[in-house]
Amino acid sequence: MTHNRLFLIGTVATLLAVSPGVAHADDGPSVPPGTEATASAPVELDPNDPDLKLPEGATLAEPKVLDIKQVVEDQSGDERREDTNSSVTFALQAEVLFGKDSAKLGGEAKSRIAAIADEIEKQNAARIRVFGFTDNLGSSAHGDVLSRKRANAVHGILAQELSDSDVTYEVRGYGEQYPIADNSTEAGRKKNRRVEISFPRTES
Repeated sequence: MTHNRLFLIGTVATLLAVSPGVAHADDGPSVPPGTEATASAPVELDPNDPDLKLPEGATLAEPKVLDIKQVVEDQSGDERREDTNSSVTFALQAEVLFGKDSAKLGGEAKSRIAAIADEIEKQNAARIRVFGFTDNLGSSAHGDVLSRKRANAVHGILAQELSDSDVTYEVRGYGEQYPIADNSTEAGRKKNRRVEISFPRTES
């Protein structure tokens, strides 16, 4: 599949000033990657606070980049790929996959999903998330149902393409939750009507 691509590359780098702690996985209900809650505002610190001074003879840990995000989007905006150190996410606009207000996949949709399945095999991913989203038009309940049906349809093609019993899937419909663009414009609503496929990337 060949597309002219417009590269939108964003880098998120976090510097660790002290020795890293232990990370814990959250086994509770998941949310789409990148939408996790963040702190509202940084806490103001007094640079002269004696508690901020290092003990005599102590040194800071070496700075470490915790995560880098790269975003590649088709010039048309129909497909977006996000890569981080730990995961890969593909977002396909609903218009590319389905007819209006439909969860029936078209021929082009199946070939695009098959290409994503190839990438999943390359990464040897064993856990795949398939999340559906809509814009905020119509009722919230309708959006929830439609987004889930669309996620199920994409999951069905992935399962056929991968045919690996060791792969587990998490399939959810979020409706109008977690918009990535402004719902007050049609261009924004088009971006929000999407299905996202995410999976862990191979450590290099």
